[in-house]
Amino acid sequence: MAGFEPPALIRDAHLQSALASAPWRQRRVHRHAAPYLAGTVVEVVDGGAGVRLLAEHTAPVDGGTGRMAVLIHGWEGSARSSYMVSLAARLVHAGFRVVRLNLRDHGDSHHLNEELFHSCRLDEVVHAVRVLQDRHPDERLYVGGFSLGGNFALRVAARAAEAGLRIERVLAVCPVLDPRATLAALDGGLPPYRLYFIHKWRSSLERKRAAFPGRYDFGELGRFRDLRSMTDYFVRHHTEFPDLDSYLAGYALTGERLARLEVPGELLLAVDDPVIPVADAARLARPPALRIVCSRWGGHCGFVANYRLDSWLDDYAVRVFGA
Repeated sequence: MAGFEPPALIRDAHLQSALASAPWRQRRVHRHAAPYLAGTVVEVVDGGAGVRLLAEHTAPVDGGTGRMAVLIHGWEGSARSSYMVSLAARLVHAGFRVVRLNLRDHGDSHHLNEELFHSCRLDEVVHAVRVLQDRHPDERLYVGGFSLGGNFALRVAARAAEAGLRIERVLAVCPVLDPRATLAALDGGLPPYRLYFIHKWRSSLERKRAAFPGRYDFGELGRFRDLRSMTDYFVRHHTEFPDLDSYLAGYALTGERLARLEVPGELLLAVDDPVIPVADAARLARPPALRIVCSRWGGHCGFVANYRLDSWLDDYAVRVFGA
């Protein structure tokens, strides 16, 4: 078990999930992180084949310790999500160079690429991590991700050998394991989860349509009432996949996807996660390099440690990365 034990009054899974991104906590996180991230530079990273990904790059203080962490946010999050900012500040304090990488069409990057984001666009993330590695060849490379970003982080690590990536360690927090199960949990669980992601996705698509007005006509986005039907529409009309099941299988971690993982990896799950069914972990390949850690509490990427709303994840990630 992970050893995360929050006070009883904030153990509820939904409360943990909500507190992690609550507006008042976001303000506190950004205020605390500001001195550590003051030197952050926004830059465009080559994703290969003309793809451009936006990143926020914070150089280490006083030369650092020769370590670089690339962090990947969750679906409809960004490099400026509170969990990304909080962990970045903690890692900079520990001597890391930190690059918070935005996935395509996340953050303020909708204008950078004409084609839409989808979760099977792994090649561009692998390429971007390789570019960052090549820019800093003398630094040890670590990769971490949250939710969908954790899914990407593990898939990047599984491709490390063939892509020439020298990743020291990968950390995935509450990663999407079986997208079909996650989609069902979002649509069939408490309505706020479904409504939140539908709202965020609609807003993202409106920004994409505004950036490429002659390219996209999605019709009235308000017609979609659940994530399954919305995803099905966009898979059939805006991806190369023939149907929803093919697309969801394309980024599932279950089955043999992680069988060849050689990078030492830690996968942190919460038993009470309302979005990622922890039972799906039983269907993962278990290579020797992979360690799966379960926490009784935590919700979905919550892990709020106390009534001050401090993050337990920050120190945990630093320990995983061997700092």
